[in-house]
Order: sequence, then C-alpha cells, then structure tokens
Amino acid sequence: MNRPEAEAPADHVQLTPAQAWRKLREGNSRFVAGHTDHPNQDALRRQFLVDKQHPFAVIFGCSDSRLAAEIIFDLGLGDVFVVRTAGHVIDSAALGSLEYSVDLLNVPLIVVLGHDSCGAVTATINSVESGEMPPGFIRDLVEHITPSVITARRNGIRDVNTTVVEHVQQTTHRLVEQSRIISSAIDEGRTAVIGVTYRLAEGKAEMVSGFGVL
Repeated sequence: MNRPEAEAPADHVQLTPAQAWRKLREGNSRFVAGHTDHPNQDALRRQFLVDKQHPFAVIFGCSDSRLAAEIIFDLGLGDVFVVRTAGHVIDSAALGSLEYSVDLLNVPLIVVLGHDSCGAVTATINSVESGEMPPGFIRDLVEHITPSVITARRNGIRDVNTTVVEHVQQTTHRLVEQSRIISSAIDEGRTAVIGVTYRLAEGKAEMVSGFGVL
C-alpha cells in the first residue's frame, strides 16, 4: 500500500474539536479493521517538523505498553501531543504539559485515554480491598486513583474494566476543575476534553465522557 505523503506547510488548517475527534475515530477504525495508512512517517514529514509542530489533539493516556496512541489511532509524527502516566494520574508535570498544549500549541482536543485490564486501577482496587498500601511511589498512584474506585463502589461497580470507565470520567472532571487554562479554553469553544476507553482485544476506542462542543 502506498503511504500518504507528508502534508505541506501550506496545508495546515486549525481543526475544530469535532473535526479532531472525527479524525481520531477514522484512524482508530482503520486500526481496528487492519487497514492502517501509517501517515506522516517518512523523511519529508520528519524534515518539515524540525522547527515547528501543529498537533491536532493531545492524548493524556495510561503508560501501559499496549496503549500506544499513534498506533491505535493510525497517526504519525507531529499529529498528536502525547502525555502519559500510569493510570493517567494527574500530577503537576502532566497538568503543565496539557496546559502547554492548549495555551501555546492551540490544540483543540484533549483526550483522556484509559483501557481495560489497567494495572494501576487493579492495584488500587486491591489496596482498597486489603487496606494495605503498595511501597514507594506506587503508593502515590494508588492514592490518586482511590477516589475513582470509591465512587465506582458507591455506584455498585466492582469489576476492573467498568471501574476504568469511572476513573476516565473522574479524570476528565478533575482536569477541567483543576486547570483554569483548560476550562477557559472550553468556555471559549477553542478546546474540548473527552474521556475515551480502549478495548485491548478489539482495538476499539470509545468516548465515555466529555466537556465542550463536539
């Protein structure tokens, strides 16, 4: 299959949040079907990006090795700005990175990306059940995810995968609540924040929450 050529500088157009989400969905559909284009991965694209970048989305996802954003959405160099922490836990570095993408790169869409069988969520569920905290800085991750697990349990949710959905929803809420830069961009219609869960077996990404106009 011939790979699409890298976009020329004059072709850069600022997408709306809805257009950015549509582009991600289209790439994920190709990935699920096994008909990926592998766009923007050649030498021309690499040279074009040496002194500039115009990502059309930022993906704040879990660090899990099975959740590579550029692969599951069939993207290439310069397409998305990616921030990853285990369990997509929000800390100051992650929040600053997300604000940078919105305030300086004018990214129109933030995607909080979780996945089933999440190890960080599983560790938190185990900790809540046993009352024992894990060692080292893993404890910090568990402490950040615990409110999502408790909320899930109050809603009668006990399995890992449905708890992941709750955690993705809670993360989108916290992100908007904690960042004035991001919440202002949403109010102005410049950015939207959505929560997406990824199914490891099917390779499918689905939206489960959102703030802003899509």
